[in-house]
Amino acid sequence: MTWAVLLGALAGTGILMALKGAFPPRIPLADALAALHRPATPAPITAAEDERWSARAGRVLVPALLALGLPNAGLRRDLQVLGRSVERHLAEKAAAGVAGVILPPLLLTLLTAGGVVDGGIVFPIGAAVFLGAALFLAPDADVRSKARARRAEMRHALSVFLDLTVVSLAGGAGVDQALNDAASVPRGWAAGQLRRALATAALTRTAPWEPLARLGEELDVRELQELAATVALAGSEGAKVRASLNSKAVSMRTRQITDAQGAASSATERMTLPLAVLFTGFLLFIGYPAVSAVTTGL
Repeated sequence: MTWAVLLGALAGTGILMALKGAFPPRIPLADALAALHRPATPAPITAAEDERWSARAGRVLVPALLALGLPNAGLRRDLQVLGRSVERHLAEKAAAGVAGVILPPLLLTLLTAGGVVDGGIVFPIGAAVFLGAALFLAPDADVRSKARARRAEMRHALSVFLDLTVVSLAGGAGVDQALNDAASVPRGWAAGQLRRALATAALTRTAPWEPLARLGEELDVRELQELAATVALAGSEGAKVRASLNSKAVSMRTRQITDAQGAASSATERMTLPLAVLFTGFLLFIGYPAVSAVTTGL
């Protein structure tokens, strides 16, 4: 019975996909003409990640998920931070969801064949729906967590980058040379993105603040966009860039210290409840023999 339900669901999905492929939606003429005259989008500065096997397995369901409007704008920005394409992310979601739907009926069938449990239909369907939904949403949470960590890494690297740029400017270097010298010292993912932005500026013969501003937009890091605006002001208006960058570095360090103190205070508050529960359990463990002796004596 379980296999019949599973095979029926797979057959229905296949029929729906075949009908969708046989009758694709027509593109409006205005959209087609606009696509012909649309200016070319510059290549993203963030490096792309390699594709995993799960993305190749779920690629068939990507058009259906795109038609549903997935993912949302916020998740698309997070994917851009990770250098991961929307199609790859949706393929991984589809593969994880299908695996979650198939696993409970398959496991129950194996246990029933081995005589461990009696077969049923309500429990495997409920478990398949729950596990499939959980695994379908799990990649979104993973992307948000990794994007948040990378933005924090970029802010820390940017603070070091600003300090080194100020040192180079104090030594008599120009703005372009100071930026390249400062980016060549740090290591890590964030420093690599800064070097890619400056290398893009050198290859395209554009001002360095343009790729830096575009990188800040791609990563959704406001501090990087402010740095690009400061460097642009120094290059076009002749402002005192060293003093501006120094004040920017000081403000970034102050903000990072404040954020670290806030995170530490929040972690301390979260530890209050576990400690209270542990203390209560310890009191019960100590007091139970005495209470038991009193009640037994009565």
